[in-house]
Amino acid sequence: MSDKIKTDVVIIGAGPVGLFAVFELGLHGLSAHVIDILGKAGGQCAELYPDKPIYDIPALPVVSGQALTDNLLQQIEPFAPTFHFNHMVETLERVQDGWQLTTDGGAVFESKIVVIAAGGGSFQPKKPSIDGIENYEGRGVAYAVRNINQYDGKNILLAGGGDSALDWTLNLAERAAKIGLVHRRREFRGAPASVKKLEEMIESGRVQFYLGNPIKLLGEDKLSGVVIENDGVEQTVMVDNFLPFYGLSMKLGPLANWGLTLGTGEKVAADKNLILVDTEAFRTNLPGVFAIGDINYYPGKLKLILSGFHEAALMAIAAKKLLSPDERVAMQYTTSSTKLQRLLKVI
Repeated sequence: MSDKIKTDVVIIGAGPVGLFAVFELGLHGLSAHVIDILGKAGGQCAELYPDKPIYDIPALPVVSGQALTDNLLQQIEPFAPTFHFNHMVETLERVQDGWQLTTDGGAVFESKIVVIAAGGGSFQPKKPSIDGIENYEGRGVAYAVRNINQYDGKNILLAGGGDSALDWTLNLAERAAKIGLVHRRREFRGAPASVKKLEEMIESGRVQFYLGNPIKLLGEDKLSGVVIENDGVEQTVMVDNFLPFYGLSMKLGPLANWGLTLGTGEKVAADKNLILVDTEAFRTNLPGVFAIGDINYYPGKLKLILSGFHEAALMAIAAKKLLSPDERVAMQYTTSSTKLQRLLKVI
């Protein structure tokens, strides 16, 4: 097991609300490690609608999802958060000094404060409809690239026609012994520059393109081949690794098993599988565990980014009180506190 990473606060989720929580916690002198299943910050804003305009952020008449993310990252720079991307928190366990969190990447964290800012839940990969595919997960099948070095000299087949499939095909082509891409159409949905480069590599023979759908996996102890079907005709491609990139869906994920009180049934009506919190500090039923943003529920809840910002501010005060029970916690205004202004590098 990896060495434990100890920190004041662990934030699960690097979307706008999770990023702003870094800022609010930093104002109270608390440092944070931020964990996200995606490969970059921004959550839904950056992953699902990076160019879509947002109109309800105070003082910003219009801002794109990516621009909002970039601004938040700039805002929290003085507090030097540590990001852990491409990790999903699988377990949350009570320990003597607070909580221990373990990710699917083997990282272990210990913290007295845990802030769940996971939006609508974890981004989960959409899996192809292939019988028994779960038997090959971790044995040749993967839905994300965790360690690019493991694909050096391998025979790889990717699936999909969007940005992720195209980008990873281009990136891995420099490392793989052989590489192929299977897609149900000859057209691709990726960025024009990526599509152009991919077409050039297909034409040169560096990337083998297969028209059709993967329908069957072969191999006993580990993956050895993928069967592709197109108009009733099947062909087998021998591979070491199969990487399907069919997009992401939002699911509650492992946190459903952490003992949190969830808003299911009549109490929350249509808003099921959300974490119930109070409105004083957005605490959950677990001591030291908070939930902010779209993942939580309370009477009058509005699923707006600006509401999540408000929740982050109150959460940070409560977190500071928990960590420093003998210290008077006073809200320091950034317009008048020279200490904060120096920290924020504005004076």
